[in-house]
Amino acid sequence: MTAPVTIESIRLRQVNLPPKVVRTDAIQSFVTQETLLLTLRCSDGVEGTGYAYTIGTGGSSVMALLHDHLAPRLLGRNPLHVEAIWKDLFFHTHATAVGAITSLALACVDTALWDWRARRQDLPLWQLLGGAQSRVPVYTTEGGWLHLGADELVAQTLAAQAQGFRGAKIKVGRPHVSEDVARLSAVREAVGPGFDIMVDANQGFNRPEALRRAAAFAGLDLAWLEEPMAAEDVSGHRQLRGQTAIPVAVGESMYHLSQFREYLERGACSIVQPDVARIGGITPWIKVAHLAEGFGVPVCPHFLMELHVSLCAAVPNAAWVEYIPQLDDITTSRIRVEGGYAWPPETPGLGIAWDWPVIEKRQLVDTTLNQ
Repeated sequence: MTAPVTIESIRLRQVNLPPKVVRTDAIQSFVTQETLLLTLRCSDGVEGTGYAYTIGTGGSSVMALLHDHLAPRLLGRNPLHVEAIWKDLFFHTHATAVGAITSLALACVDTALWDWRARRQDLPLWQLLGGAQSRVPVYTTEGGWLHLGADELVAQTLAAQAQGFRGAKIKVGRPHVSEDVARLSAVREAVGPGFDIMVDANQGFNRPEALRRAAAFAGLDLAWLEEPMAAEDVSGHRQLRGQTAIPVAVGESMYHLSQFREYLERGACSIVQPDVARIGGITPWIKVAHLAEGFGVPVCPHFLMELHVSLCAAVPNAAWVEYIPQLDDITTSRIRVEGGYAWPPETPGLGIAWDWPVIEKRQLVDTTLNQ
């Protein structure tokens, strides 16, 4: 009888990546992308690498949680037991869950396990997980930031339209509603009716202001209004959804399947946007997608396009991939975008080709735990 495969070592690395452009929204600026990498090596000689990120704070805390508490529990485990490992690690960190630090750490582990599993079976991740669609419509968030004026927004969005993107995201949350309306109206007039405009408030409004802004945006044919209020305000989102025809999108600031379930059960959203890093990995992300499918709700994930393109291709209700390059500095692979669609990679595993020599030069943390 063949001995089961076991996890023999865990390597943890951190690389900080500055954003290519100034990124501002209604509540914050994107300062530094702390990229957290976990590579597990198994007794079959196959490795799997997973990752997560922050936008400038908390990376060292995630690395400490992995090094001190989670990685030691992986050593000697069978990497095929993805569900068992996720549940064990989640309950081991029960006192710090549900929350971002724990979810990001879980995501590093879980995405590495799925990378190993797909590589072991010589399959692209999206095919291993179901292969529901071979391409997914793509919109861009490379521009549209809150500090930009109408002229800059128009120029950026017209450029995106000329490049073949099917939509673009514009940040909202200027001090007065009239400023947001003027910026969005200029973009809509420039791109015409056949181009989708997504707007994102980044939780910047209270209930009365969210209702006011949604009413003011009513004639602009928006694809969705994203995170209009604090993610914890489920009833506020339900109230808003009942009073506007604009689809209400939520999810990037949720960290567990149960939070999505509450929104869906209460009819408080039109679109869900799970972030594979912030929800704790591929295992819970797929569950959210299928849960949303049961409610007839599309999935349009947040950020992490290099991984989300595969997850979107895996499920039937993924409607959009968000284009915002995140890993160009430390990878040699690039997401394929043609004719307004993003195409999942055909290489085994996550489909991300890490540039290890560059990572070794730039890494701030590099530590290995062995069995």
